[in-house]
Amino acid sequence: MKKTISIFLVLILMATMLIGCSPKEPANNTPKDNTPASGDNSSQDNSTPADETDIVKIGLGHITSIDKSKDLDGETLPLGQVDTVMAAVAFDKDGKVVKITIDTAQTKVEFDKDLQVISDFAAENKTKVELGPEYGMVKNSKIGKEWFEQAAELEKWMIGKTVDEIKAMKLNELRPDEAELTSSVTVTVDGYIAAVEEAYNNAIDTNSGAVTLGLGHDISISKSKGYANVDGQETLPAAEVNTTMAATAFDKDGKVVATIIDTAQTKVQFDKDGKLTTDKAGVFKTKVELGPEYGMIKNSKVGKEWFEQIAELEKWMVGKTANEIKAIKLKESRPDEAELTSSVTVTVDGYISSVVESYANAK
Repeated sequence: MKKTISIFLVLILMATMLIGCSPKEPANNTPKDNTPASGDNSSQDNSTPADETDIVKIGLGHITSIDKSKDLDGETLPLGQVDTVMAAVAFDKDGKVVKITIDTAQTKVEFDKDLQVISDFAAENKTKVELGPEYGMVKNSKIGKEWFEQAAELEKWMIGKTVDEIKAMKLNELRPDEAELTSSVTVTVDGYIAAVEEAYNNAIDTNSGAVTLGLGHDISISKSKGYANVDGQETLPAAEVNTTMAATAFDKDGKVVATIIDTAQTKVQFDKDGKLTTDKAGVFKTKVELGPEYGMIKNSKVGKEWFEQIAELEKWMVGKTANEIKAIKLKESRPDEAELTSSVTVTVDGYISSVVESYANAK
């Protein structure tokens, strides 16, 4: 019996020695899958906000045309139509588009056969994005998409691309001929591409912390005029469309990091017979583009041109929320804030509402 037990113990000892001499299993070098399960945020790095972007510049581009305006001609009544394409664009350090909003203000001023304005001066003038389904493109769209839906697809395609890459888009009769867009964008896009290029060329640096970008606008036709002849003093008919635009970057707390404000003050003039006298092919500059040519300084009590005053207003807005900007003290629609009374004497209602709207539209 003792012999049997001894043999059994020897066998156990030999087996243990053999196991100890076996080659070790190779280490598993496959990286662990750290992807959190759906709904599990326990491993998320909270040091980086989810909505942080790499915005280092923002720009505002715009292209204005009056090409669709009409003369009085038989049953055709005079029309002053001002189309202003606008693009608010944020760029990263490599010049790639990070955020973008494209829109078009297609504003019409209608006259009757006596050359009197029949459009409502007080009506709200909406852009194509604001009109949404009301714009009515879908009924004639081969792909069943409204204008705002096509603009959204175009914006999506532009994100992550440089302006040169965007300008290199393949076109067919000015419509996209890129595989990703042929089934989603059938409108002509040359004006939108030009507006994005202008936004890049005019872009300004932002301080760190910009996470969203918005486009706001305010459109007025209230300065349009019908024909008049009083005591030999003749006033010729004219459609005047003032389209104020604001591209604004906000930080995570909703405070302005940088804003660009501009106004396209476009006049379409007619003679006493209702024929257009403004060149349809002309170049229509904004107030900022006009610079000293705008000619405000000769009547300015503070000796500043429009573009200089608007730069002071933009500077005052930095660091403020939309509500703080909306609460600006005004006197006859002009700033009554200590920091602005010696530098901004223009009425600012439209600029304030545009920046406030850019916050509402920020993405």
